[in-house]
Amino acid sequence: MSSGKKILVVLGHPMTKSFCGGLADSYAKGATDAGHEVQQLNLGELDFEISLKSGYTERITLEPDLQRAQEMITWANHLVFVFPAWWNTGPAVLKGFIDRVFLPNFAFKYRSGSYKVDQLLAGRSARVIVTTDAPGWFYRRFMGGLGFKMMSNSVLRFCGVKPVRTTAIGSVKQSTPVQKKHWLEQMKQFGSKAS
Repeated sequence: MSSGKKILVVLGHPMTKSFCGGLADSYAKGATDAGHEVQQLNLGELDFEISLKSGYTERITLEPDLQRAQEMITWANHLVFVFPAWWNTGPAVLKGFIDRVFLPNFAFKYRSGSYKVDQLLAGRSARVIVTTDAPGWFYRRFMGGLGFKMMSNSVLRFCGVKPVRTTAIGSVKQSTPVQKKHWLEQMKQFGSKAS
C-alpha cells in the first residue's frame, strides 16, 4: 500500500503483558492489517539507565537499545504512545525514556542566544493513549489530563510533532470484559486509519 504510514507504537507500561500492552498490540494489528508498516517498542523490555544522572551537562553514550529507539523514531512518520496514568502522568520508565532519548540535537536543537528551538522531529504525527482508573472525562476535566500535557505539549509538540491526538481509556478498574473488548476494537480502528 503506497499511501501507508510508518508507525512506531511505544508501550510505556513497564509490563508488556498488561492491558496497555493489549491496547498497543491491537493498534499495531489494525495498522498492519491496513497495510501500514509497524514497529513496536516495549519500554519495559529495554536495557537502559533510567536516570539522566548528569542532567544535560554531560553527554553520555546511549545504550544499544536507546540507539535503536532513536533509529525507530527517525524511521517513523507516526508515533503512538500507550501508557497508564500513574500519579496522573506516566510510569518512571516512560519519563526515563524521554529524558534519555529525546535529547538536544536529536529531537530539538537550541538556537544560540535564544529561548527558541529548532524542532527536529517535525513532519511526524502522533497519538497519545492513556489508561486511567477514573473515567476518561474525569481524567481530562478534573485531574487535568497531565499525561496528555506531558507527552503532547511538553515533549511531542515541542519537538515539532503535530498533530497530536489524545485518547483517554477509563475507568479501566471498573470496566467489564465487554468494555475492554470495545476499547481493543477502538485501537484497531485507530491503527487502520493511522490516526
